[in-house]
Amino acid sequence: MQAPTKSIYTLQFCLLCLSSLLFSASFNMIIPELPNYLSAMGGAEYKGLIIALFTLTAGISRPFSGRLTDLWGRIPVMAIGSIVCFICGFLYPLLTGVAGFLLLRLIHGFSTGFKPTATAAYVADIIPRERWGEALGLHGLCFSIGMAVGPAIGSYICQRYSIDILFYISSLFALFSILILMNMKETLTTKAPFKLSMLKISKEDIFDLRVLPAATVTFLSYSGYGVILTLIPDWSEHIGLTNKGIFFTAYTIASVAIRFISGKAADRYGRVQVILVGLVIVAFSLVAIGYGDTLFSLLAGAALYGVGTGILSPAVNAWTIDLSHPQQRGRAMASMYIALEAGIGLGALFAGFYYQDIALRIPQIMFINAGVLVLTIGYTFYWQAKQKRSLGQT
Repeated sequence: MQAPTKSIYTLQFCLLCLSSLLFSASFNMIIPELPNYLSAMGGAEYKGLIIALFTLTAGISRPFSGRLTDLWGRIPVMAIGSIVCFICGFLYPLLTGVAGFLLLRLIHGFSTGFKPTATAAYVADIIPRERWGEALGLHGLCFSIGMAVGPAIGSYICQRYSIDILFYISSLFALFSILILMNMKETLTTKAPFKLSMLKISKEDIFDLRVLPAATVTFLSYSGYGVILTLIPDWSEHIGLTNKGIFFTAYTIASVAIRFISGKAADRYGRVQVILVGLVIVAFSLVAIGYGDTLFSLLAGAALYGVGTGILSPAVNAWTIDLSHPQQRGRAMASMYIALEAGIGLGALFAGFYYQDIALRIPQIMFINAGVLVLTIGYTFYWQAKQKRSLGQT
């Protein structure tokens, strides 16, 4: 008789998911309003830097957060990410010039450089290996809910009150995330007190070559997300949407819905097979968004993109952990997130550079990024074929 499967819905896992939901909502709720906010300050030509600067520091901080996660502990590293969000929300209304705003975007990026890295390692600590895909999918579902409610709530607050109030509420969400973390149990068994020497990074700490295949797929596939974050607020306004967060709501609802089964599918059918399905759907969605010059077609493209990323994300995360060393999960996840931030940042830079406030260029940018996804699919098939040949020779 088969032993009953232990539930993954423990108090620790539920608290982790709630903390991540609030953290995600905190920094995502301000994104749809930032392009116009920057334009009003006279910095319209720097729109591509809104996301690019954020992802730059997120990527730079990954080796440090990965090392600290493996040495200092999961909880304190997660807390640092939420604390950065809390502080930045109060500083945006004070630094009202273009230079000050761009500096804050640079600082704000440290938040996602720390919290997601330690969170993924925490999940791997408390969940059995055979259910990593499912657990990461459910955690990603909660993170995605934050991405959905954040922009919609943010646009409503900005329209009803002011963008300064929006910044303060963003800080409040981050504070709630911190309070939850304070009541969670550390899972790193060899936790050491913090020392400055922990910040000394070797070349091995910068990137874990074991997870290079997963990182490559992540880098290429997430360039489209940088494009979307940069251009969708203006594209929504161009077609007559007053609430620029509606796209992100449709995208995230679809992503949330598919994550109920996508993580389990990655556990059952294999990471790479599920990743290929996700990549194909994301490629089609970018084409659909490019043609989305009406409310219905834009939201249909958003939903399709949500399905694709909802399939892709938990499979890539679980694949990364599969490829990693058990004692270096923090470094492995940091490497994957470096690739993610680099992809988002370069996609945002390209979008901002080519866009130049010419709305009719947005579909062209979407189609170009769909081509990048086709390259990603080709690379994934190549890696899969190479692995099969390798196994055949052993």
